[in-house]
Amino acid sequence: MDPLAYTILVLTFLLFLCLQDIWHDILSLLPLSDAARAGCVSHTFLSSWRSHPNLTLSKETLGLNGNACGQDELARIFTNRVDCIMENHSGGLKTFKLDYCGSSFDTSCLNRWLDSAVTPGIEEVKLSMPLGCNAVYYGFPCSVLFSGSGNSIRHLHLSRRAFHPTAGLGCLTRLHLSQVHITGDELGHLLSNSLAMEELTLNGCGKIIHLKISCLLHRLNSLSVFNCTALQVIENKAPNVCLVRIDGALEERLVGDLLQVKELQMLDYYECDLVHYACSKLPFIMPNLETLGLSSAGEVSQTRVKHELICDEDSNMRQMLGHRHCNLKNVRIMGFCSAKSMVELTCHILENATSLERLTLDAIYDNSSYGDADRSCVGKKGECNPKSRSIIKHAHKGLWAIGKYVVEKVPSTVQLSVKKLCSRCHKIKWWCLAMQALKIQVYFVYLLQLMKHSISVVQKYMGRAFFVSFLNNHLSGYVKISSW
Repeated sequence: MDPLAYTILVLTFLLFLCLQDIWHDILSLLPLSDAARAGCVSHTFLSSWRSHPNLTLSKETLGLNGNACGQDELARIFTNRVDCIMENHSGGLKTFKLDYCGSSFDTSCLNRWLDSAVTPGIEEVKLSMPLGCNAVYYGFPCSVLFSGSGNSIRHLHLSRRAFHPTAGLGCLTRLHLSQVHITGDELGHLLSNSLAMEELTLNGCGKIIHLKISCLLHRLNSLSVFNCTALQVIENKAPNVCLVRIDGALEERLVGDLLQVKELQMLDYYECDLVHYACSKLPFIMPNLETLGLSSAGEVSQTRVKHELICDEDSNMRQMLGHRHCNLKNVRIMGFCSAKSMVELTCHILENATSLERLTLDAIYDNSSYGDADRSCVGKKGECNPKSRSIIKHAHKGLWAIGKYVVEKVPSTVQLSVKKLCSRCHKIKWWCLAMQALKIQVYFVYLLQLMKHSISVVQKYMGRAFFVSFLNNHLSGYVKISSW
């Protein structure tokens, strides 16, 4: 063959391989549904689709509508589609996420999918079973993880399964267990043999009574524990935990050195002393704490609380002397209302927090309170979370109080962010006000009719002349009744 022709042929072949690699890299960045559509265009794209490194298999990504068929039929269709994908996939997964849907499932199918997915090189596994599954009866096949194929796993997220690990995972950095049947000894054994662990989250793991966190976990910096009803003690010896999220008081569960903790999130739906506990105990338990988040539904109710409302005539604000808050930089108040004490607290922070950089005020407390954007029908159904008429009314009063008393006290160095209400869902509807006025009018008419009936009865038994004389004697100076 002519050397020039041979060179051109080799260069063409290399260019073809480069283009294939480029297309493969591009398709690997696409979401699963888009990559599947691209696979229908050409054989090159189909080959890339079959080697897609990230598989997220759920009702949404597979285009299933749960309302179009029954739960059993939904489970059957879901199983068939996942089976088809896994059988045709060439392997080499980096991420495997499975959110099973339907009322029932075949454990043999699930184990087969995991065998295909968990191969050397995989980094993330997320497995979520249907709601209502009893985790005791559906065990995660630990042999898949601990036979060597799962040594590269960095993130492991299991929901509604039984999990009984027999060893550790050397590369595991993030472990999230939600409603998982696992004992404290089993989890402690896994943690003590997973020395790369950085983040541990437990939610609804009801079989854990005593959890030991080894001192060997030098990289562990985040610990979150919620709804573990049987948990009595968390014996933490990890030296670098700086973020703790927990429900209930720390002293009831957490044992260990907490001096290094810089951020604490405390949540409690039932106790009503969480704020008092935080103020009285935390300065001594966590002297290096920088960020504190408290969520206490039992502490105070936005609708039941009785407080003195601020009005136009209020000009003098009470002062709290001796509290400078020199290191406070970011303040967020959710559920801001027109209570005089709330306005006074906000003004006190603005006047005394010399390092304050940002103040965020939100007159309603809901799931969108944590974001920075204003509300605009944030729910999946195109509407915000439902709120009672009373809460919406108090929210409008809270916004009025912010504009009247707070805005003028904001220094130029502080960024004020006021979250607006949804213009569609949180406005006070005119017909609500009309109905309120109509209700008052109906009550007034009813009261007049009742009074007229009472007067006619009294006149009947006392006599007309005596009754008029009685009223004139007792209402003298106010009204003169001469005749009816």
